[in-house]
Amino acid sequence: MNIHPIKAFSDNYIWIIEEGTEAVVVDPGEAGRVIDYLEEKQLHLNSILLTHNHDDHIGGVQEISAKYPGIAIYGPKETEHIADHIVHEGNSFNLLDQNFQVLKTGGHTHGHISFLTEGALFCGDALFSAGCGRVFTKDYRAQYSALQKFKRLNDEIQVYAAHEYTQTNLRFAHSVQPDNTVISEALTEVNDLRAKGHPTLPTTIGREKKINLFLQAEKLEDFKALRNARDEF
Repeated sequence: MNIHPIKAFSDNYIWIIEEGTEAVVVDPGEAGRVIDYLEEKQLHLNSILLTHNHDDHIGGVQEISAKYPGIAIYGPKETEHIADHIVHEGNSFNLLDQNFQVLKTGGHTHGHISFLTEGALFCGDALFSAGCGRVFTKDYRAQYSALQKFKRLNDEIQVYAAHEYTQTNLRFAHSVQPDNTVISEALTEVNDLRAKGHPTLPTTIGREKKINLFLQAEKLEDFKALRNARDEF
């Protein structure tokens, strides 16, 4: 299984999961670059996975599905206006010879979900490298619960988040813990990657346990204070 990033807008990643000549697209906020890539690589689009209903994650679905009629579109209930396979916590299904499990990871939106395979997590805006999504719902408990789910995953799981926020997240983490050498070294590494125009994703669950202050928060109150500080950073 090969996973390729398509850059979209200022900092989004649309992930293309490939197996042979088959492909699955995750959170296509725009269509043009996705269609161009599929045509260039001569890939057959199998289905689309949606983590939540924000426009920068679903904006390209109609154009893509018009180009590739009959494809399956999996998403949470909040995407029922555009998805034809509504999935919930605990559901699983097979695509490209891979089993995909559905995790409820609300907080950023009420119905946000993530998709977990044996070796990869597609977490939309629920988890970023060194950070997590804004809690637009104000349901901090739901977002904290999502982070605890991620924390229990195997360290080797590759994390495919939907935004390139790592550099800013690590700058924030460094401002909170300036003497944390692991975070300082990670920031130096990420600064170098971004200076060269390289993505900082995927990360891994194991790496995030070391550099992600939100995952490290031991109490809901600690997480909420940290999230509010990050919002103001």
